[in-house]
Amino acid sequence: MDMKNSLVAVACLLSVTALAACTSNNNKAAFGTGGHPGGAAGTTGVDGQGGATGGAGGANTGSSTASGGARSGSTATDGSAGIGAGGCSGLGDCGGRDAGLPDAPGGQPDVSISGGGGVLGTGGKTGVGTDGSSGTGGGPDAGSTTNLGGTVTGGSATGGTITGGTTSTGGTTGSAGSGGGTAAGAATGGTSKGGTTSTGGATSTGGNGGAGGGGGSTGTPAGTPGPSCAGLAATCGPSGNEGCCTSLLVPGGTFYRGYDGVTFTDKSYPATVSDFALDKYEVTVGRFRAFVKAGMGTQVSAPAASAGAHPLISGSGWDSAWNTNLLADTASLKTAMKCDSTFQTWTDTPGGNESRPANCISWYEAFAFCAWDGERLPTEAEWNYAAAGGSEQREYPWGSGIDPSKASYNDLPGYCMGDGVPGCTLADVIVVGSKPAGNGRWGHADLAGNVMEWTLDWYASYPVPCADCANLAGTSLRVFRGGFFYCIPTLSRTANRLETIPEARSTAGGVRCARTSL
Repeated sequence: MDMKNSLVAVACLLSVTALAACTSNNNKAAFGTGGHPGGAAGTTGVDGQGGATGGAGGANTGSSTASGGARSGSTATDGSAGIGAGGCSGLGDCGGRDAGLPDAPGGQPDVSISGGGGVLGTGGKTGVGTDGSSGTGGGPDAGSTTNLGGTVTGGSATGGTITGGTTSTGGTTGSAGSGGGTAAGAATGGTSKGGTTSTGGATSTGGNGGAGGGGGSTGTPAGTPGPSCAGLAATCGPSGNEGCCTSLLVPGGTFYRGYDGVTFTDKSYPATVSDFALDKYEVTVGRFRAFVKAGMGTQVSAPAASAGAHPLISGSGWDSAWNTNLLADTASLKTAMKCDSTFQTWTDTPGGNESRPANCISWYEAFAFCAWDGERLPTEAEWNYAAAGGSEQREYPWGSGIDPSKASYNDLPGYCMGDGVPGCTLADVIVVGSKPAGNGRWGHADLAGNVMEWTLDWYASYPVPCADCANLAGTSLRVFRGGFFYCIPTLSRTANRLETIPEARSTAGGVRCARTSL
């Protein structure tokens, strides 16, 4: 399979009728808003998938048929598909291109090859609390790196109680190993064995933490929640009792973009990112509802110029020229977010979807939301770094291989894996954080599958050199990352790139925000 075509995997995004096409390596489909399957076969094309001469492709809902699956109003050449018709091929070869656009740059064949797992850490020690002050941080686990996070909640000592120890930097659980799940052995306080009684409550040293978890950490909370979190119930995570607005520290470092050492083996694109914080969860319907209720994300209330900028990247904030890409008013935004009656998560009144990821969001609305909430869109390099576990260069956020315990994806046509029941339904767009075994190195949930996540960058070749970099030069497409619930698992690998027009809204597309101020 052409390695370039493996990256143009966007056709599954907008119509579930595209699922049947995910079994073929050569179908090229398109990406639109509720696009229908292609029409009559061309000389070699099938259902608008386009071959040497191309068939007549189906246009987006509400538009006229465009030749060869091209975007309505444009012309396709050589049977290439446009941004409209549904359908995708197997092994990640989903999606076609607008007429006249070059092939997608940079990438490798989408072939799923399992790699070996890491060694499980044996558990570090907890931090040392002193009259409620911050712990000094535990040592690293055997055979692993030190985690960031793991809260010491103030362990008691014989004859001297530590009252309210705060977060230790150093954490208590194993890293690497089997992936970034919540550490099973995090120490909570810890009673000291034989602490010395002291007059007036002398400080005692906390005891040893529990055994190391299954890789990764619970993460280090960072930043102050924004207005989307005001009064929001804690309904996220595997037990439905965690705050949906948690932001976790990602320690900076250097890694290779688009590389996992398994399928993607090109080390031509090194990058360095500074410390930043990334939301633990994808933005939920409940959080996005606060944004809509406040009347934001429309031409009436567009972000201020330069809002949502990355403080280390000049020119990365909101451009007032984008205001016209927002919808006219709140009523129009609510209507647009109901982009698919089966898989849309938005409801006009609060209901059972408040803890699912908000989907049917354009890039402009995603940017506006993050800026309003005191955050920003992550750069593609930041997103890739967090998902790959930095220099660990993981194939998937948790490590190697994929199974339904770790992510929501589609393993066979019509067999979405999110809820474990055959068939694709709204239940496969899972409550964020439902699968902690799939958490990344620093505790982030759902970086693979569920919904794809917009990044700041335009889609182009990776910029080199890269130190806190982003592609800011306008092309026609923006970068999505992370795979999604109703297309093949190989799209969820940390090195894989997806792209589409920024105006597009899809049931497969959502957002996760970042911040630099910790």
